[in-house]
Parts: sequence; C-alpha cells; structure tokens
Amino acid sequence: MRTLDEWLAFIERQHPSAIALGLDRVHEVLRRLDAAPACPVITVGGTNGKGSTCAMLESILRCAGYRTGMYTSPHLARYNERVRVDSREASDEDLVSAFDAVEQARGETSLTYFEYGTLAAAWLFARDKPDAWILEVGLGGRLDAVNAFDADCAVLTSVDMDHMDYLGPTREHIGREKAGIFRAGRPAVVADAKPPQSVFDVAASLGARVLLGGRDFGFTAERDQWVYWGPGGKRPALAYPALRGPIQLVNAAASIAALDSLRDRLPVAMQDIRRGLAEVEVPGRFQMLPGRPTVILDVAHNPQAARNLAANLADSGFAPETHAVFGALRDKDIAGVVRALAGRITRWHLATLGGPRGTSAADLAAILVAAGVRSPVDLHETPAQAFEAAREQAGEADKIAVFGSFHTVAEVMQHLSAKRSPGNR
Repeated sequence: MRTLDEWLAFIERQHPSAIALGLDRVHEVLRRLDAAPACPVITVGGTNGKGSTCAMLESILRCAGYRTGMYTSPHLARYNERVRVDSREASDEDLVSAFDAVEQARGETSLTYFEYGTLAAAWLFARDKPDAWILEVGLGGRLDAVNAFDADCAVLTSVDMDHMDYLGPTREHIGREKAGIFRAGRPAVVADAKPPQSVFDVAASLGARVLLGGRDFGFTAERDQWVYWGPGGKRPALAYPALRGPIQLVNAAASIAALDSLRDRLPVAMQDIRRGLAEVEVPGRFQMLPGRPTVILDVAHNPQAARNLAANLADSGFAPETHAVFGALRDKDIAGVVRALAGRITRWHLATLGGPRGTSAADLAAILVAAGVRSPVDLHETPAQAFEAAREQAGEADKIAVFGSFHTVAEVMQHLSAKRSPGNR
C-alpha cells in the first residue's frame, strides 16, 4: 500500500496540466464515488480572505457543538492541513484510504492534483458524516472542482486581480468566474461592498439571493469591541477576532451573515460566535511570532493582500526598520505587490523560489528597480537563507515580514520548526 507521500507523488503525475479547469471529470468520478453531502454545504470563494473565513466558520460551528468537515488549500507544512474533520487534521491513514477510493472510482478518467484532493476530501466527509461541509474554492469558482458540490450558502470574500491567465484580465471577468459558486434560491454572501457588476449579473441569472456587505449585513467598529448587524439581527459587544488586521472584521461579518442565512439548519448562539472568533487560528495570516525582533508571517501574494499587509504593518506599532523576506511565483503581479509594500519596507531580502513557477532573486531585484524601489536589496538562494540574513541584520526593535507566496512562508516556518527541534538545541 502506498504511503501518503507516495500517493501525493502519484497524483501529481496523473494529469499533463497542473491546472485544468472544468467540472466534467469531477462530476464523472463523483457519481461513481457516491460522496454527495448529506448536510449543509458552505462554499467560500474570493481573491483574498477565503482561508480566514473558512476558519472562522469552522471555529464558530465547533463552539456551537457541530462537527464540521473543512477543505482548504494550499497547505503550508503538511498536506493533512487541507482536510479537517471535527476540527482535526485528517490522518495519513485516512487520506491514504480516501485516495485509494478515488483511484478505484476514477477508472480511465484523468484527474488533476487538486481534483484528486477535492474528491478525497468529499469521500472522507461522506464517510464521517459531519454536520456541515466548509469548502474553500481553489481557483476562480465556476469551473473549480469544489463547485461540483451545490452550496447551501456561498460566500464571496473579495474580488481583485489574481490568476488573470485563467480568470480574465479585469475585475468584471474575475467576478463573473467567482460568482459561479452561487446557486438558485440560495443565499450568496458578498463581503466585498463594491463588487463588479458581473457578480450581480451572475446572481440574477442564477436566481441567487445576494446578501451584500454594507447593505444587507455589516459591522460597526468601536474601540474595544465591534457590533455586527445582518439578517439575524444585531450582535453587539463582540470582541475582536483573534486573527489580526482590520480586514478580519469584514471576514468575520461575512461568516456570521452566512450562518445567519442558515440559522434554521445550523443555529448558533451569541456565546458560540464570541468564543469561536476568540479562538480561531490560521497560520500565515499576519501571524506574529513571539520574541524579538518581531517576525510576521503573511501569505500575501497579490496586490490586494499586500495592501492589507501594509495596513497591518502600519497598525502594529513603530519599528526603526522593517526587513522583507520576499519570494514570489512568476505568474503573480509581483510589481503590484512590491508597489503596495514599498513604503513600509526599509530593506529587502529577496529569495529564489524553485520549480517552473518560481522567480529568481535576480529577477525579483529587477522588478523592484523597475517599480522605483530605492531601499537596500540583498539576494539569497532560498527563503530560509533570506530569513537568517534578515534576522542577523535586524535589531531587537525591528520587524521582519515574510511574505510573497505560500512557498516562502512555508519554507521559513519549516526552517524555524527544524531549529526548534530537540536535536538542534
């Protein structure tokens, strides 16, 4: 029997393209797999904020006593992070069983890595029978494998420029693709208060019931607490979410609105919301590590996420210097990310990312120059080397911001974990 690592290597080789959008293959295998949900499904799409919103939904529902099945991507350290049942990562043994079931069901149908993973998660959820499925869209929405499952409530967190090669060159194109997760007669929670018109057009054509942030639900931020209002009424005196940054109030409000829309099937109490938001955790989303200098891990990899990171850095207190550990994939808007953060970074440590999509440190340096960055720049072969150089140069009162790609943050996290292991003390 294959190990999990052997399965992951196997499924990576089974389709000629890493990304091949379309639902025909997934629908075909799903019919044979017999893994349809028997409980409410919440599907979360958007350019940024998907992972945080999924985590908030899971945390609130867990505090309310529900068992959840949550599927997210990508992962940082272990593939197991992608599949959680009852708030726990799936074991290697569970994932091996799930991949084996998908392999037997697929026959001659070729599946991408993401399609295998989506179907494996569905098989586990169908086997373990949670009270709710929480599914994060991988790319886009309309043609993403997750959209093979009908959402009882769809959440659209934001619409901005990313994955333009697949989704189109404008927000209108991207919004049209992302709104494809909406369903007729069912709630579509749109957290983006100013989405492109295409989102409304798709909702109207499908007959979905749009709940728009700032119109149908929203929040009021106060000094030490915040107030939510929406379809289920007002929720006053809420503590700020454990996840840092002003944008998390937008994600929290969307999460509560989604649960409000399903309150007949998944009722939650005020204390469940309070506790759930207080206990939610998502690695790599403005994650501040203990110690000095302050180390911040953030998977910001597009301009909108970079603008949020810049705002969070500004709100997190003064530092004499802010060092960037930056590595990015070449199919991202690297210049847009750099421009969003240039005013907050005093020294750049650029890291080469391997693989066909990776960008070399030298190419990143050229992009910084073209973007008008005048701060000092150092080039490194890996994110781990870039991080160690930043830590050697940074003073105790400084900040080190690690960002630009999931790969960048993951490598630094693994590097720090290895240094903390007993054998390295």
